[in-house]
Amino acid sequence: MAKILIVEDDARISDLIQDCLLSERHSVESVTLGEEAVDRLRLYHYDVIILDWQLPDIEGIEVLRRYRSKGGEVPVLMLTAKDHIRNKEEGFSAGADDYLTKPFYSSELMARVAALLRRPKALASSTVTFGHVTLDIASHSAMSDGEKLDLHPKEFAVLELFFRNPTLVFSLEMILDRVWISESDTTKESVRTCIQRLRRKIEKEGQRSLIATIYGVGYKLDLEP
Repeated sequence: MAKILIVEDDARISDLIQDCLLSERHSVESVTLGEEAVDRLRLYHYDVIILDWQLPDIEGIEVLRRYRSKGGEVPVLMLTAKDHIRNKEEGFSAGADDYLTKPFYSSELMARVAALLRRPKALASSTVTFGHVTLDIASHSAMSDGEKLDLHPKEFAVLELFFRNPTLVFSLEMILDRVWISESDTTKESVRTCIQRLRRKIEKEGQRSLIATIYGVGYKLDLEP
């Protein structure tokens, strides 16, 4: 699961994109204004940004320039009716990673998003194993020593976050930011409870917990044998 921001003022197009992304179990947020997008990108983490060029207040290209000037590294897919080569050159020069012109096929959009998610910071394979647990990202399933695990969507998303970043320590705030939508009223205590449930489902009697607590900091995968 990836957390994706859609910046698009056309409700019909935004809803179409959102439906496609949700069908792939991604977490999706959408805004219609460039300034609102700037604020979101300053406060929250996303895995991909789908950015319309022509917005009611400031242009998407300006949103992109501001984001990159602040060190933002998340892949950006520009989505626009501007199909002249000069526009594409301007988009890539401003820091776009991909450029798709309207009208477009939803299948092509999804293929481009998938390609951006396959870049080095994402999982190169849909299946990954740590310890006795295997995640299949494509089928949204988890196995423990060959037995299927019954994980709720948020439990799966938290475990996927750890598996995608096996060496990183995540605070409760970071997990809340990356897994839950920004408008959610979920608290840090709810995140802690989710991790406790996840641990009970994946732990093996007599074995170390796959999710280690780093006291005063947060949680990470326990990669020790």
